[in-house]
This record gives sequence, structure tokens and C-alpha cells, in this order.
Amino acid sequence: MERIEQHASFGGRQEVWRHASSCLRGDARFGIYLPSAALRGERCPVLYWLSGLTCTEQNFITKAGAQEHAARHDVIVVAPDTSPRGEAVADDPGYDLGQGAGFYVDATVAPWSTHYRMHTYVAQELPALVERHFAASEARGIFGHSMGGHGALVTALREPGRYRSVSAFAPIVAPSQVPWGEKAFAAYLGPERAAWRAWDAVELVKTAAPRWPLLVDQGEADEFLAGQLRPELLVQACAAVEHPLTLRMQPGYDHSYYFIATFMGDHIAHHARALRA
Repeated sequence: MERIEQHASFGGRQEVWRHASSCLRGDARFGIYLPSAALRGERCPVLYWLSGLTCTEQNFITKAGAQEHAARHDVIVVAPDTSPRGEAVADDPGYDLGQGAGFYVDATVAPWSTHYRMHTYVAQELPALVERHFAASEARGIFGHSMGGHGALVTALREPGRYRSVSAFAPIVAPSQVPWGEKAFAAYLGPERAAWRAWDAVELVKTAAPRWPLLVDQGEADEFLAGQLRPELLVQACAAVEHPLTLRMQPGYDHSYYFIATFMGDHIAHHARALRA
């Protein structure tokens, strides 16, 4: 573990760390906001943020405005990178596959399967590291944006005992049915679509337990709404099994961090209520 960045923020500290990841087989980075309570050694709940395509930990920690809200609720916020990185890591010329586009799955097809194990990293390795090195409790929530919204929903649905809360901004809810997901899943998981269902929130919600409430914010002016995000599919899937879902369609908002920052306070409050219950 090497701390490579730190900044005082709202009585706490925003840090960035680099470490050797066993499941990604290389170095990994994550941002972590530590509220003042955590700096004093008090065990605080942890909220994990998963970013979208092309992002690193920097997009969230510099643009989302999460620190003020995390400080108010005494919540640690952790933001990992979106994929493994490095010269030895497989990549693709497109922005929507390879480095910066890990899709939070455990790849099963070469050459991606060597390093692309973002699900295991986010759900297992990273929390173990955070809880070992920081004043973090085992109360965990998870949220994210776009590809990261997909990652948050799928990670929570696949690992129900590990999280107390989940939410998303403009998530890719049905990657098996949209171009971004089809391209990524075909590469990382192979051509058999049956294997894709295990990484698709619309499929997973059908048998999800426990049924903690989902909070989703979606901008109505989002350029990816109709072609890539399709929140109506999640609405239909949740309604069919009576899984609690709050979908808030936000007029005028697009896919950017301006949208995320506007409603970040609502999401952190949503998680804080569940994490401290």
C-alpha cells in the first residue's frame, strides 16, 4: 500500500492509494474519503462508488462533490479504478472495451481472463483491504454511474449478504440487450448469451434476496437513455417480482457529472440511513 495523494476536505481527508492486487495481477488504485470520525479511529460504514466508461478514480473524487455529504453522515467513500491497467494488460482501441471499461465482471475468455476480474476485486479484495487498513466497519453500501451503475446493481444482487444498500445514476440495467453490454460481454464472457444473464441486473433481480430498495436517478436529457440505458426494463423486472424500486426521471439532466453532483446528497443520505440502521 502506497498513499500517492491526500487533501484535507470538509474536516476529513481525500486520499488516493496504490497497491498490488492479487486478483487483477498488477497494481491498482483507489480513492478513499475518510471523514473526521474515521481519522479519529471511529469505525465508519463504507460506501463503494463504481465509475463509468473511460473513468479512473479521479473523475469521481474531483467532480461528484461527495466529500461534503460523506462528512455530514460520517461515511467512508471508496472509488476504485474502472479496470486493470498496465502494459501487460489486454486492451482494445475502442473506449468501451479494455482498459477503462472493465464492466465489473470476472472475464472468462482469453486474453481478458488474465487480469479482468473486477467483480472479485470490488466485492472481495478491495473491501478486505479497506477494512484491514482503515477505520472501516463491515457495513457496506454500493452505488455507481452508467457502466458503474450496472456494476453496483449486479455486485449487490450477486453478493446480497455483503451490502446493506444500493443505488445508481443512469445505470446500464440490461447489458445483455444493449450495444455497450453486448460488445463487452461477448469479449469478456464469450458468445454464449446464457452466461451473460449472471451479469445482468434485469435478470438477477428476478430472484434477488434480500429485497432492499433500489434508488435510481436518470436524466431525461441523457443522450444514451434510449439506446444504452433503458431503465424501463428494470422497472418491468422489479414490478414482476415486487422488488422495491424508486426510479426518479430528472427533467433536463444529461449523463454528466453535473447530473451526478446534483443528486449526490440524496444518494449518500439514502445509503447512510441503511448503513446506520
